[in-house]
Amino acid sequence: MSKLEEILSKKILILDGAMGTMLQEYKFSEEDFRGSRFADWPKSLKGNNDLLSLTQPHAIEEIHRKYFLAGADIVETNTFSGTTIAMADYGMEELVYELNFESSRIAKKVAVELTLKEPSKPRFVAGAIGPTNKTASMSPEVNDPGYRAISFEQLLVAYKLQARALIEGGVDVLLVETVFDTLNAKAALYAIDELKEELNSEIPVMISGTITDASGRTLSGQTAEAFLISISHMNLLSVGFNCALGASQLTPHLEVLARKSDFGISAYPNAGLPNAFGEYDETPEIMAEQIREYLEKGLVNILGGCCGTTPAHIKAIAEISKEYKPRSLKKILNPESIL
Repeated sequence: MSKLEEILSKKILILDGAMGTMLQEYKFSEEDFRGSRFADWPKSLKGNNDLLSLTQPHAIEEIHRKYFLAGADIVETNTFSGTTIAMADYGMEELVYELNFESSRIAKKVAVELTLKEPSKPRFVAGAIGPTNKTASMSPEVNDPGYRAISFEQLLVAYKLQARALIEGGVDVLLVETVFDTLNAKAALYAIDELKEELNSEIPVMISGTITDASGRTLSGQTAEAFLISISHMNLLSVGFNCALGASQLTPHLEVLARKSDFGISAYPNAGLPNAFGEYDETPEIMAEQIREYLEKGLVNILGGCCGTTPAHIKAIAEISKEYKPRSLKKILNPESIL
């Protein structure tokens, strides 16, 4: 049992908040994204947040530190788009290993530093593995439903490269997150499974899907229970949901997972739903009070924030979580019910 797994059974672990929201405060220009190394790059690089681990590493380090000091037990690496598939938009496929390795190194450096200062509160790093910008189970062409922009094999190769760099960079757990297409996620999980065998690694794995609308389904059409069944063949540290919805809208979907799964349950919702300008208005206090429902119902083991959340949100969530015990990992009554 890893240290992370051991702690999971004793307390509610706190995940960090949004990286993108924090980076917006820096108001980085195109030149800032490029730095001296990529000054002559032929494509626009503004918006490639993962690249900032190479060109603005001090900002990434500072954000990780702020989240840890706010109460986070786990921070995510700055690698949401760190695959050759997503980096193709910038012509930066050859940088993928370096981007993931350096992002892991930066986050791990802060985690080790703060753990040494406060050994009673160990800090961990989750290697963030995003969904890519392509979908394996649906066609992007409305007039050609049989067409696919990506294959399972292509996803497998891309995810395996990213996961290898994250592991070798020092992460404590891999987090396959914001899953909108479970076939993409299964490619990631298959790649991780192969890699664990090759590296003789027992690194824990978390997975987090995203419910995209009021129908309670992922973009590829699965309900919470169907999503759980699709990935339950893996030995996971946790399964959960993030993004898309605010805390209150996520509750019924977490109830399904908590009732049907014997994995840990994670939740890191947005700070409410976006307003007309695409901004998130929910204050830390309001969000924390909505999350209290998860805690009172004993639904979760890991809590954090997604879009619109800041260290202030994480601090409020961490404070309110101290009042409650984590969901029991032996709570499932009928394991066959998910089959």
